[in-house]
Amino acid sequence: MVRPADPFIGREILGGQFRILQKIGTGGMGSVYKAEQPAMNRMVAIKILHPKLAGRKDLTSRFRREARAMSQLTHPNTAKVFMYGELEEDGSLYIVMELLEGRNLNQTVRKEGPMAPERAIPILVQVCGALHEAHEMGIVHRDLKPENIFLSVQGGMKDFPKVLDFGLAKVTERQMRPGSIILTQEGMVFGTPEFMSPEQAQGKTLDARSDIYSLSAILYEVLTGKLPFNAKTPMEYIQKHVMEPPIPLSERVPGKTFAAGLGEVIARALAKKPEDRFQTAAEFAQALAPYGEPGGAERALPPPSAPEAPIPAPPTSPAATTLRAPTRRGPGAGLLIGVAAACLILGVVLAVVAMKFLVK
Repeated sequence: MVRPADPFIGREILGGQFRILQKIGTGGMGSVYKAEQPAMNRMVAIKILHPKLAGRKDLTSRFRREARAMSQLTHPNTAKVFMYGELEEDGSLYIVMELLEGRNLNQTVRKEGPMAPERAIPILVQVCGALHEAHEMGIVHRDLKPENIFLSVQGGMKDFPKVLDFGLAKVTERQMRPGSIILTQEGMVFGTPEFMSPEQAQGKTLDARSDIYSLSAILYEVLTGKLPFNAKTPMEYIQKHVMEPPIPLSERVPGKTFAAGLGEVIARALAKKPEDRFQTAAEFAQALAPYGEPGGAERALPPPSAPEAPIPAPPTSPAATTLRAPTRRGPGAGLLIGVAAACLILGVVLAVVAMKFLVK
């Protein structure tokens, strides 16, 4: 019998509680396996940190933080974590979570095309509920993207979303155990370029309103099949999040119309300044909900559009920027962009100033 190339497949772990059957996914930090738990008569998903990374204290701290954060969340639209710890055999860190059947939001839109508001908005409203619970507990996701919203069937309900991957979650001090390493300092940026907020792109301190921006960018793409900006590279997305207003929803797809007011709701959530957005996920959900009901848009009272704000100044100091490479653009665990991000934005500003001087 030929031994599988992956050493975990077919292996029993945790005193025989689980038997790993197959690999179902791989990320930058670890792999996800389908496993059976005979005593509970159920299948589960087990995420195991890459063994080669087990010696990295920063990464193992982040992995433990993800497990700890997710284990405290009880909202039905957050993926459930059953247990986590360290394998006795080789010290590998693991998380045991519920096994989900279905497709993530990105896969669904790519296969079926943009969604009608009556389908998309109820999904995003439920995601708002999961985020609101996390935010109330001091947890900011920081890497919301369609790949991290999984659509499953639960209790006969279709399109039941589950929020995944709190691996980049920002956890406040009250969520940290003594001795934990704080990995995310000001000036360090983690996330996916297409969906990061302006303050995230600049390495600033983040709060719940950053997740609201990202979720609105997701909704925009789900409704139109396009992102709020035209860009080709991660650096271009960073620049546009910081410096350019999004393309209005009504203008993004020629011939495609949306209920009056929906564009204003999304535009407010995509405001450059956090104070101009919805202040909580619950508030955003309340504004969106009528547009997900047949005929409900006519009863909606859209909030005023976010006021136009001046272009934010670039960071005053170079920011070391770590970005997750978008999974839809091709494989890759991560993308390291150093001071180039700050230099590019600063160069644009200096060029504009120079032009004005020459004209005078």
